[in-house]
Amino acid sequence: MNSRERFLAAMDCLPLDRPPIWFMRQAGRYLPEYRALKEKHSFTEMAQTPELAVEVTLQPLRRFPIDAAIVFSDILVIPEALGQPYHFKETGGIGFKDRIEGPADVDKLNGSEISTRLKYVSDALKILRQELGSEKALLGFGGSPWTLATYMVEGGSPGNFERIKSLVHEDRVTFSRLMEILTNATIDYFHTQIEAGVDAIQIFDSWGSAAPGCDYELLSLQWIRRIIQGLEGRVPVILFAKGMAHHSKGLISTGANALSLDWTVDLSKTAQEIPSEIAIQGNLDPVILNTTPEISAASTSQILDAISQRPGHIFNLGHGILPQARVDCVEAMVHTVTGV
Repeated sequence: MNSRERFLAAMDCLPLDRPPIWFMRQAGRYLPEYRALKEKHSFTEMAQTPELAVEVTLQPLRRFPIDAAIVFSDILVIPEALGQPYHFKETGGIGFKDRIEGPADVDKLNGSEISTRLKYVSDALKILRQELGSEKALLGFGGSPWTLATYMVEGGSPGNFERIKSLVHEDRVTFSRLMEILTNATIDYFHTQIEAGVDAIQIFDSWGSAAPGCDYELLSLQWIRRIIQGLEGRVPVILFAKGMAHHSKGLISTGANALSLDWTVDLSKTAQEIPSEIAIQGNLDPVILNTTPEISAASTSQILDAISQRPGHIFNLGHGILPQARVDCVEAMVHTVTGV
């Protein structure tokens, strides 16, 4: 069984001798080869140049015997393709030149040419599919409409989410129009990724926890459900809703094939709440990879033991790997899972 077969079997919740492994932000600043490339090119240049995006995507696969690649990109390519470009602030975080303040700003968004404007992503995916062949799984991804809307309305990295929540309560019509546009654009974008050769899609609802619990269905889940329905089962979908495991029934109702869980979740307990036909991904605390190889191996084993009796586990982190992560800790984690 090769890596791609192993990943797809886990998504189907079939029994395996070990789970497949990949990890969020596996191509990134903790790798010296990434930092060397970053000295020559900006993040945007690397993400928007297919050859550079391919190089960055493949860097962790050259180092570690992991089972899947995830294309090097950003969830905010959707707002940019709609006409609201983003940038990285010198002080850290994300900024937008303009933000969504009312109906006139939503009117300016143009979702008619998403596949054309994001051709650089599909071009990178096509090259990656050719490079990986049938040996490794290839993942595409995007943000949930709610998470994207928080950035677009707040005008950058969210703080207390005051603007997006005010829009929800004071102008529900404008909020719903924005969500319709984002949902349709994301469906188009994901179909483009599928046509380029991805084996699965991950949806990041990174700011789901900012939605009031009583409104989570209204503000986020219903739009995620529409996206998954819009993909018509062409590829399996992983849903990562950080900090939202207590909404497991709602997450399950979206139709996602797998739920990715953050590090705050006790896998042995949560696995009992999730139907056996839905895969579980996660959930090592990323900070563990900043410590020592011994701690990393022990913590990885603890997670493997907690869910060893349940088919359908994909080993991953509980969120993205941190820039301070040690390569030898990553090696220890991967070796503990794969034996290689």
